Amino acid sequence: MSTGAIIAIVVVAAVVVLLIALAARATGRRRDDHHREQAEELRQQARSRSIEAESVRASADAQAADAKRAEAEADERAAQARQGHAAANRRALEAEQMSEDARAHHDEARAVDPDASDIGQDEALAIDQRSR
Repeated sequence: MSTGAIIAIVVVAAVVVLLIALAARATGRRRDDHHREQAEELRQQARSRSIEAESVRASADAQAADAKRAEAEADERAAQARQGHAAANRRALEAEQMSEDARAHHDEARAVDPDASDIGQDEALAIDQRSR
């Protein structure tokens, strides 16, 4: 083989190696670009999900605050109802005491009045009707 042929083979081999290296480098760049795009998409999805999570968290906080406020209002209404029941019970006891006092006064009046009957049934019926 001649020296020129050897040089031509070496030059062609060098060019082929150079072309393979350039092709490999271009392939690596494309792969890296593709990975960068994937990473950016994943980051965008992560940002979107973070925003959604924050929105859901804020909604949950608002819902919890509403529930707590409703619970406090219900507790307040229950306390008012208990106070109303207690006041009604006191008034009922007071009315009962007044009825007993009225009966006692009627009994005393009947005992003092010479014209009154001893039974007092009419007076008792009248008192019962008024107390209802």
